[in-house]
Amino acid sequence: NGKHNNWSVGTDTGINWFYPGKNDEERLCFVTGVAALAWGLMEYNELVRVSVAHAGNDHRLGAQEAPPAIVSLYPGTGFEVHVDNIIQGGNLLDYVANKQKADPGCCAAEPIDTNVEDRNRTAPFPFCGNRFEFRAVGSSQNCAFPTTICNTIWAAGAAHISQYLESGMNLRDAVASTFNECRPVIFTGNGYSAEWPIEAAQRGLPNLNTTPLAIGGYRSEKCKQVLTAMGIFDGDEFEAFGETMYENYNSQLVVEVETMLAMVSQDICPALAKDMSIYKDAPQLAGERTSLYPQVISQASKLKSAMARLPEGLDAEAAYLCDVIKPEMMELRKLVDKAEGLMESGLYPYPTYEQILYSHHF
Repeated sequence: NGKHNNWSVGTDTGINWFYPGKNDEERLCFVTGVAALAWGLMEYNELVRVSVAHAGNDHRLGAQEAPPAIVSLYPGTGFEVHVDNIIQGGNLLDYVANKQKADPGCCAAEPIDTNVEDRNRTAPFPFCGNRFEFRAVGSSQNCAFPTTICNTIWAAGAAHISQYLESGMNLRDAVASTFNECRPVIFTGNGYSAEWPIEAAQRGLPNLNTTPLAIGGYRSEKCKQVLTAMGIFDGDEFEAFGETMYENYNSQLVVEVETMLAMVSQDICPALAKDMSIYKDAPQLAGERTSLYPQVISQASKLKSAMARLPEGLDAEAAYLCDVIKPEMMELRKLVDKAEGLMESGLYPYPTYEQILYSHHF
């Protein structure tokens, strides 16, 4: 699983940039703050994605109440309409943040207040009333780096708007120009749909759906420039961080492969042999076991041989582990899962899915 990084930015006078506000000053800050965030997400999309990139999160993004690897902004459908109105010449203050009432559908409870906008659970960056929620952070991650990146891209967006203002443009037009530049990153649809990756590509949003791809995006000159300009890294630190991400990814995958091979060799194979011995006097009852069990051994050998061809170089090794080794691991896991369903339950050397999921009923 993962965790959600609830994040907002405030002024030294107590104004929250991501709270719609109760007066015109606060409401102007809100619209401007969202524009800065949207611009930062569009301009430095790869940097946001790499902040949550690691081997474990590759299994999670795009499923299990986790957002897809495509980074987009969900400010709510009502605010999306407001953005389009601003681009077309509308007033910054036309957005009214009214909470709604949700009817529980029974007479035993009264209607309850809801958020200003719906919180889309398929979105990586949804609006949550007085903050945004970066929902892609992995469970094993320290939130420090994702939070640093959120602050960095927002500061870059604010600086972009400031450049417009310092050139003599008024705030309305500065915000409108900013929203117009980053409009493609605002998406309020279903992030799990099969159509979204296609539409995202048309919008110019990258789909860095593996850690090696994400690290490759991080190593761009654009990402280096903003991190060094903001004082987050110097040049050497930027390069070292990229190498560290590769090393962490490669080390974790290698450990997982070695562990999988050890489990098959030391525990699964002996269990398969014991299970087959039950049918030595009645081979006609063995069924699929005769063909399936040797496939487990064969696939384990194939995986071991593939690991022996691991290339040199951190980036090449990461790509090989991701594109070649992981599919072989998935195939081996599929065969062992099938064997688990055939084997005498007392012989299987690990807790079965039934025991893991339903042991509280036993």
